[in-house]
Amino acid sequence: MSVSQSNSEWLLGEFSSHLASVFETMSGARPSVERSAVSGKPIASLCWKQPFQGVAGELYIAAPDAGWTFAAEQILRAAGMEESDRETLESTYLETLGQALGGVAQSMSARLGKEVTPGPGEKISEPPQDLDWRALDLTFGGGTVTLHIAAQAALLDALTAAIEAPPIHEETAEESPSVGNAGSSRTFDLLLDVEMPVSVSFGRARVPLKDVLKLTTGSIVELNRSIVEPVEIIVNNCVIARGEVVVVEGNFGVRIQQVVSRKERLRTLN
Repeated sequence: MSVSQSNSEWLLGEFSSHLASVFETMSGARPSVERSAVSGKPIASLCWKQPFQGVAGELYIAAPDAGWTFAAEQILRAAGMEESDRETLESTYLETLGQALGGVAQSMSARLGKEVTPGPGEKISEPPQDLDWRALDLTFGGGTVTLHIAAQAALLDALTAAIEAPPIHEETAEESPSVGNAGSSRTFDLLLDVEMPVSVSFGRARVPLKDVLKLTTGSIVELNRSIVEPVEIIVNNCVIARGEVVVVEGNFGVRIQQVVSRKERLRTLN
């Protein structure tokens, strides 16, 4: 397998994993996933072009009508909506893609050693001709959703450069605590049993008092965080990690995708 093919498989694996997690969160059932190669350009009614900020190249996701509408229907039914129009179905499907692509961006950030975020994507009528497509079959809810994924060569080249580059260590030896010294400290041993409050932040908002007084049941407060951005894990008013929301045996949880550096933890103190 060539380096380009290896990078393509890595991207597909990350996308399928994040997409399955999003489906599980939104529908309550995690789909089984199968991947395969595709001969030629797929026939699709909805094709999404996704650029990224921080890295060159674009990712393309194509799906036939039967696939993306079925996926959206399963999610909406889990929310108690048995019938929906096409506009609602499309919005639900694209929101699902957006959350999965946010996870992919986080994975690329970790791999490249720099911040990568999803750029403004768009629906397109025809994808470029020179793409190597992969099929992704997600089976859940009594049916199978088939998506087709392809990445531009520039994006695959960026991932290749990350493999060849030397690893970047953000924290120096002086910044990192000494494991040996900590392990031999009786004080540190005592601290290990101290319980700390852990909270998850979906975002924040500043609202004028006059608008706060108008809040009633059903009111919506818009937060400063996009749905594709990861949530923050906070300990003692300090952001220590970021991750994605998942469902674990009927309860909400957070899968950690990034542990922030010591410098960034100090910057996030409230």
